[in-house]
Amino acid sequence: MSQNQLFYYFKTQDTDSLDVVVCSDAKEAAELESVARFFQKDVLVFPDFRASFGDDLRSYKEELHQLFISLREYYVAKKKPLVVSPLKTLLFHLPKFDILQSLELEFGADINLLEFKEKMLCWGYSFVDIIQVKGEISFRGDIIDIFPPSLPNPVRISLFDETIEQIKYFELETQRTLKDELESVVVSSAFYSLDNSMYEVLDKRVQNSPYDALLKDIASLGFWHLDEMGYNFLEGKSVKFSQNLDPLLIDSYALNNPSIKREFFDFEILPKDDRCKDLVVTNVDTLLKVHKEKKITIIAANEALMKQVGIYDISNINMVHAGYILNVICDDELVISLNKPDKKSRRRKTSILLDDLKTGDYVVHEDYGVGIFEGIEHSEILGGIKDFVVIRYIGDDKVLVPVENLDVIDRYIASGGATPVLDKLGKGSFAKLKERVKKRLFEIAGDIVDTAAKRALIKAPKISVLGSELKEFQRVAGFDYTYDQTKAIDDIISQMSSGHIMDRLLSGDVGFGKTEVAMNTIFAAFKSGYQSAFIVPTTLLCAQHFRSLDERFADMGIRYAKLDRFVGTKEKNNVKKALAEGELDVIVGTHAVFGLEFKNLGVVIIDEEHKFGVKQKEKIKTLYNNVHLLSMSATPIPRSLNQALSSIKTMSELLTPPSQRQGVRTFVKEYDEKLIKEVILRELRRGGQVFYVHNSIDHMPIKYGELKALLPDLRVVMLHSKISAVQTEKELLKFEAGEYDLMIATSIIESGIHMPRVNTILVDGADRFGMADLHQLRGRVGRGDFEGFAYFIVNNKQNLTDEAKKRLLALESNSFLGSGSVLAYHDLEIRGGGNLVGDAQSGHIKNIGYSLYLRMLEDAIKELSNTKESKKVTIDIKLSICAYLCSEVINEDRLRLDIYRRLAACEEVVEIYEIQEEVMDRFGELNTPTLEFFELMVIKLLGISKGMKSISNYGQNITFTYIDNKKESVKSQSRDDDDIIKATLTYLRSKV
Repeated sequence: MSQNQLFYYFKTQDTDSLDVVVCSDAKEAAELESVARFFQKDVLVFPDFRASFGDDLRSYKEELHQLFISLREYYVAKKKPLVVSPLKTLLFHLPKFDILQSLELEFGADINLLEFKEKMLCWGYSFVDIIQVKGEISFRGDIIDIFPPSLPNPVRISLFDETIEQIKYFELETQRTLKDELESVVVSSAFYSLDNSMYEVLDKRVQNSPYDALLKDIASLGFWHLDEMGYNFLEGKSVKFSQNLDPLLIDSYALNNPSIKREFFDFEILPKDDRCKDLVVTNVDTLLKVHKEKKITIIAANEALMKQVGIYDISNINMVHAGYILNVICDDELVISLNKPDKKSRRRKTSILLDDLKTGDYVVHEDYGVGIFEGIEHSEILGGIKDFVVIRYIGDDKVLVPVENLDVIDRYIASGGATPVLDKLGKGSFAKLKERVKKRLFEIAGDIVDTAAKRALIKAPKISVLGSELKEFQRVAGFDYTYDQTKAIDDIISQMSSGHIMDRLLSGDVGFGKTEVAMNTIFAAFKSGYQSAFIVPTTLLCAQHFRSLDERFADMGIRYAKLDRFVGTKEKNNVKKALAEGELDVIVGTHAVFGLEFKNLGVVIIDEEHKFGVKQKEKIKTLYNNVHLLSMSATPIPRSLNQALSSIKTMSELLTPPSQRQGVRTFVKEYDEKLIKEVILRELRRGGQVFYVHNSIDHMPIKYGELKALLPDLRVVMLHSKISAVQTEKELLKFEAGEYDLMIATSIIESGIHMPRVNTILVDGADRFGMADLHQLRGRVGRGDFEGFAYFIVNNKQNLTDEAKKRLLALESNSFLGSGSVLAYHDLEIRGGGNLVGDAQSGHIKNIGYSLYLRMLEDAIKELSNTKESKKVTIDIKLSICAYLCSEVINEDRLRLDIYRRLAACEEVVEIYEIQEEVMDRFGELNTPTLEFFELMVIKLLGISKGMKSISNYGQNITFTYIDNKKESVKSQSRDDDDIIKATLTYLRSKV
């Protein structure tokens, strides 16, 4: 920390002469900003931009946007603020003021759409159908959605002809506008505010650029070719280094190829003085007593913080109400801050799930089985026009599914991306298959429900712990818990102290802190005088968890041991004896723990339960049927299954990443030996390890040879499914201990293993993986405090299909957001659901796909636990009206499909009207066919609720047929669509 040096400098120098302080990274920049704020300076912080010259900048988009916003602010300021910037940001020429302009759009002003579109294109906006990230713009009829990087939310502008008649912010997740109207909005350039001729010049330079990018455009490479449009920001300014930055400069000039000469960075370091020191605050009270003679300043965001630490008398204390953190002690002054560092919460909000159903994708129809999705088709039926989803089966037979019944189809998802076999229409084979699966599912559901019923009758050990002891235990952990962790721990402890038996599933990504929750559970059991067993599927996890026990329990008098293949017979016998006599409090082990005798077992924790075989799972259930059970899993579980199981299992989820976790930079590159070599060396230089994913087992030894030829000293280990489990485990332990630099493996890089040192992953043939798989692979790195790098390697950029290109670009520009992660998460949940139930029936899953399988499982569980609703009712609507979501209103197929799907899933009329309001908000005025489609959906729901099986019309006569075949008719005023709808709705609403 160099807060004390800048503090001393401001305290003793004439301070207006300093223009820029250069520091090491973003964390230090934030600390120095606090010092400047304390001395009431105007201060501006640049982001930490760590690219190397010539990098594809798509994956640095966030930092670039941030940098341009800061530069713009600097240029516009009349009195120039002090700039605090990490060194690496200043290694290159930065854009001049001329190309960072903005434009104000006001309510009531006229806008020339054609000119505006052209301007936004030159300013670097991407044109899309639905906005998901900054720097995107979407034109839909009279509506413009735009997300300038400088604004917190995207903006929706409604036009009347060419006049702006409304400006509002809207929310990304829901795409709905927020209440307040804005008078005007400032649109800054997404990249550079170029005119046509400048744009052409820069674009030409980019096209001829020697550097490689998946898509050569200004966004990815423009920054490196600004030439006369950029300049050295530090030129002519008074600059100081915050500390000795020589090591970082050496690193920068070795790795980043700066465009500014090394000699230029010859600045003085802020003077150091022993009279001023940084301070670590542990006990405020003691500090105030010891230093009461000094001038004391306390910084706190509010008075409640003062009271929390017990300060009530502030008569001789200088109070500063502010949110920053500064702790410094000088010979005559003490400054302490009571504020805590901001926690960044990046919980997943469920956003609109664009299921991205593309023509050619596999889908499952619940009556006809697996087919291929062919798109949406307009057809005229009974004189009315409607939309149908077309599904193709064997022999080019097709099924047309009316869009109002879209809930009968699901995307086909199976384990390991298996390709399904198409079904044949008319043979009834799918119905037979469904019967077989149903029978098997009733057995599984029966087991689940029985076990739950038996366990509910058991008196469970009461486990509780004093709040103060638990707080102290958590404090010693050395980090702040996330909100989810705290909630999970509270839930677990209150459930275990209730006297009822606990059966809880804790899910959360690797590195999100599941183990720490387990430690709290074990601690509570220990404090209540019970033993705990921690069971894991592999020796590697056993070793990792034993280390965690060691770190957390060594000084607490808790006795622990481990049992796995590597423990000798003599030691094993000692451990067994100690457990039986109560000499041990915790045992962590693989299935070696089964069948041991415990003196007083209170809780069993199982990690990655789905990795155990079926027989082992049964064993776990019978062994520990009268103790608390906590299962932990790295794959999430679908909400719907979660609800079906809620009467049986309780759930906790960890969705918040730890605060120090950084994103993963993603690059898509063509295969090039020089690049591969550089990437591997870059990771080894920072003391890390590398994953290399290569999906062909046969070709793997050749790849191994190529890597050894490139880097002869590289220590490489090769793992795939044909290597025995014992061997794999041995090698994994060695890799984790750092005995290898690089692991080359098929895509099954162990999901449950925490390897914080592996921070670069290379994926060979990335265009052959699905979005969800790539997203998961990328999540394997960047789990420690280091930034992760993912390189998706393709063999030939020219041969990529448009779809593959789009998929890879989306991953490159969103380091952790976008529909990709939502989709990947959705896939994962569904797979997690399959795993939860056991994989013995994976053959069935392959035949009908996970989604339908889970739906049937939910029904079976509900039926057996008597919460089953009546059989799902369908209704046949044959009205001669034109009702469909019109492509003039919603012009993208995928957006129409999404809304069709959500409407089909509605169960209450009010939900339909809510979606209608949202569509009007997002797409403007609705035309007749679109409005009539919403009414049609209302007719469908009302008809079902009144117990009808069909509604049809012939001319003006409308017939309603009930399930018991009773019929009733009404006559509409005319044959017009709106009259038929009106008459139908009037009849349905009159029936009570």
